Amino acid sequence: MGMGFYNSISAVFLSSFFMHAFILHSCLPCFALPGNETDRLALLEIKASITHDPFQVLTSWNETIHFCSWHGVTCGRRHKRVTSLSLPSLKLAGSISPHVGNLSFLRVIDLQNNSLGHEIPPEFRRLHRLQDLQLNNNSLSGEIPTNLSRCSQLLRLAVGFNVLMGKIPNELGLLSKLRVFSIHSNHFTGGVPTSFSNLSSLEKFSASFNNLSGTIPDIFGRMTNLSFLAFDVNSFSGMLPPSIFNLSSLTVLAMLSNKIQGSLPSNLGMVFPSLHTFSISINQFSGSIPVSLSNASNLIEFSMGGNQLHGKVPPLTNLHKLKRLVLADNHLGSGGIDDLAFLCNLSNATHLEILQMFTNNFGGTLPQCIGNLSYSLQKFNIAQNKILGSIPNEIANLANLELLLMSWNQLSGHVPPGVGKLHKLYQLSFGWNSLCGNLPSSFRNLSQLNVLSLTGNKLQGNIPPSLIECQNLRILHLGANNFSGIISQEIFGLLNLYDLSLGQNQFIGSLPENIGILINLEYLDISDNMLFGKIPTSLVSCIKLEYLDMHGNIFNGTIPSTLNSLRGLTELSLSHNNLSGTIPEFLERFVFLESLNLSYNNFEGMLPIKGVFKNATATSVEGNNKLCGGIPEFHLPKCKLQHAKKEGLSLTMKLVLSLVCGILGVIFALTFLYLYCSRRDKKGRATSDSDKFPQMSYQSLLKATNGFASTNLVGMGSFGSVYKGVLEEGETTVAIKVLNLVRRGAYKSFIAECEAFKNIRHRNLVKVLSACSGFDYRGEDFKALIYEFMVNGSLEEWLHPIHTIGETKERPRSLTISQRLNIVIDVAMALDYLHHHCETPIVHCDLKPSNILLNEDMIAHVGDFGLVRFLPKAAENCSGNQSSSLGIKGTIGYAPPEYGMGHEVWTQGDVYSFGILLLEIFTGKRPTDDMFQGTSNLYSFVKTALLEQVEEVLDPVLVQESNHADEGRARNRVLIIGSLISVLEIGVACSAELPRDRLNICDAVAHMCRIRNKLRANGICE
Repeated sequence: MGMGFYNSISAVFLSSFFMHAFILHSCLPCFALPGNETDRLALLEIKASITHDPFQVLTSWNETIHFCSWHGVTCGRRHKRVTSLSLPSLKLAGSISPHVGNLSFLRVIDLQNNSLGHEIPPEFRRLHRLQDLQLNNNSLSGEIPTNLSRCSQLLRLAVGFNVLMGKIPNELGLLSKLRVFSIHSNHFTGGVPTSFSNLSSLEKFSASFNNLSGTIPDIFGRMTNLSFLAFDVNSFSGMLPPSIFNLSSLTVLAMLSNKIQGSLPSNLGMVFPSLHTFSISINQFSGSIPVSLSNASNLIEFSMGGNQLHGKVPPLTNLHKLKRLVLADNHLGSGGIDDLAFLCNLSNATHLEILQMFTNNFGGTLPQCIGNLSYSLQKFNIAQNKILGSIPNEIANLANLELLLMSWNQLSGHVPPGVGKLHKLYQLSFGWNSLCGNLPSSFRNLSQLNVLSLTGNKLQGNIPPSLIECQNLRILHLGANNFSGIISQEIFGLLNLYDLSLGQNQFIGSLPENIGILINLEYLDISDNMLFGKIPTSLVSCIKLEYLDMHGNIFNGTIPSTLNSLRGLTELSLSHNNLSGTIPEFLERFVFLESLNLSYNNFEGMLPIKGVFKNATATSVEGNNKLCGGIPEFHLPKCKLQHAKKEGLSLTMKLVLSLVCGILGVIFALTFLYLYCSRRDKKGRATSDSDKFPQMSYQSLLKATNGFASTNLVGMGSFGSVYKGVLEEGETTVAIKVLNLVRRGAYKSFIAECEAFKNIRHRNLVKVLSACSGFDYRGEDFKALIYEFMVNGSLEEWLHPIHTIGETKERPRSLTISQRLNIVIDVAMALDYLHHHCETPIVHCDLKPSNILLNEDMIAHVGDFGLVRFLPKAAENCSGNQSSSLGIKGTIGYAPPEYGMGHEVWTQGDVYSFGILLLEIFTGKRPTDDMFQGTSNLYSFVKTALLEQVEEVLDPVLVQESNHADEGRARNRVLIIGSLISVLEIGVACSAELPRDRLNICDAVAHMCRIRNKLRANGICE
């Protein structure tokens, strides 16, 4: 038995071992090993924590297939353990299960762009192999777990666009391999931890739109690979740390809207050779723009607006890729002749789209080389500077210009006719300069023009009739010039005008009678001209007028009684004319009138004492020597009253008359005192509300919504998105509707909502608190409306609930009978007000559950007036000339059938929508439900069931409620079911397909109130 024997035995043993190993390896997938089972169970727990899966992607997570084949799950080839969980952009709601920590082989978690809520599970600490964690754009709350630092292999941590709070954990500085750290658009406070100096592998640091503060620590020395650094919209102060300027790999440096100070290094353009975005607007930087900036040849955006920079702008010769240059609101320039020389260097920037230079000290003349600027230039704003000389005609080369603003300079010479070649212009402002001569006839080519402002120049001649070609004009300001002649009737053919200013010119003749066709006009100034004749009675058609200034002319005659219809007026000035007669009493009924100037005319008789006439500071009547009466503050003589002859009156009759007059006098005094006090209280409240909500700026709305974070998004509509915001003044919560101006019709929607809410007040209409119209930080148009916030959301959310993320209070699962009845009555009363109690009938055009909002007391408010239409009185219940130019006349399922056949907008259309809404509220079924096919619809479904099987169409929740109402008293159940049948009958009557068969909204309100009173009398309805 030598060595050969042992070698034989060893060979046999090894052979047997490898054979068994091979067989075991081959059969490995056939066995459920303990690790695999752990992963499978963990995945099932993750599925259980998802409460909303609209795309049904998790239906594949079942026993019919191996979990490694489940949607979004990837396993390793060798051990069949889960290595990746990827479920992005699937609208998943719920929470992240702590059992995710049992997937110990995970390398990738991608759950971004969903609606997941609650906290980030601290069990992530167990995932020692985790490299990529993407949770951005969800509704996660709480803090970042400090023990996340145990995931030592982590390369990317992305949690932006959530509602996370607290401080950035100092422990995250232990993640030495981290490349991407993204926490933008949250509520983080405190500063940047100094421990982050250890993150030498970091490539992207994004912390914009938070509440971070303090100074930015000098931690960037070892981050040699950092290419993206963004701290936009925070509260950082102090100076930029020197180590930032050693980051030669930077491509994006964004610090917009902070409180950072200091000057820029002279070698700025050389230390960042790869930089394409440099944004430090709205800070406190001072000093000059470094000459070396021209070396930053990769720059795409250079934004330094809203600082304290001074001096000349250096040559920008090599910025070939530049698209946006924002230098506005600084102290640049010296008023010298060569201040604008750098514009010629910009001819090399062939991709330039935005050039903002307004509010600086630029002087000199506009060089002809501006015609060599980029053909792509869309916005050019040099307003509020000290620029001299004429406007070069070469500006006509900028064929893609959409916005051209040069107001508040010292420009002279003629308006160049070449401007007429800028066919894409929608806003043109040359106001407050010294331009002279006639308006060029080439303006007729500016068919897209919305705003034309030439106020405050020395322009002369007639207004060219060719301006009628600019049918999109909404604002036309020609005031404070030397225009003369007769105001041609063509000017009043611009049917979209809502702001027309022709004051302080030399126009003569009468005001054309066809001014009445400007039914959209809100602001009219024809003051300080030489117009004569009577005030046109056709002004009655301009029902939206708020500001009317006709002072300083030679108008005569009386104030037309037809002006009684202009109930929306806030300011009216007729002073310094030759008007006569009595001051009409209807002016005291103008509830919105804040300023009235009737001075220096020939008015006579008694001055009214109500309304605006109660305020001597808001009303001026001096220079009318024949006026009498009024409140004492006007110091007018008492009016002489005609006394009845004493003859023929017996002593008894005198006593009776005296007694009656005394009693009536006491009653009148008490009534007047009561109305005066109540109106004063209301006015006081209204004043305080208006003071509380001043005109909003883009920056204040940006802060209020945390940078329009997706976590603050509460709804989306046809023309924009609605965000929840908290205003800094008083921590007031509001709803902010931001218009998506790219959408066709969005601009008109904004105007429509503004117009609608200016003259309507009702407890069941959403209250608009303010508006914002301007530009964002990139120079783009920005328009938003600020509403009173409704804490209980929309009716849509209550009728068709889905899982709601981030709520601190659990909502009821459904609405009670009482709540539903109150809501439909609230909506009906709002419609009744719009249709029959406004001076001008208003059609909402888009009544549906998502546009009905509920406050904390569950009172319904009708909102979203983006499609609203104003009707002449004659068109209230018949088709008039109201064909909608918006194209959209409502939402499918709620819009009446006649709109689909080209019928004009009318109040009966709203009645149909209300009927469908009512049926949806009480059946729980949408009009677009899949069950309605062919000719079947919600109306026919309910109408058929009313005959015999009404309980089958009612929302089951209501049937259940009726079964449990006052258990043991069958009478109450019969009463409830009978009342619900009556309500459904009203809905059917309102949504009849033939308009002539529809119930009047006034009658609908009366019927439903009777039903509610009956239920209340029996202790059923609240």
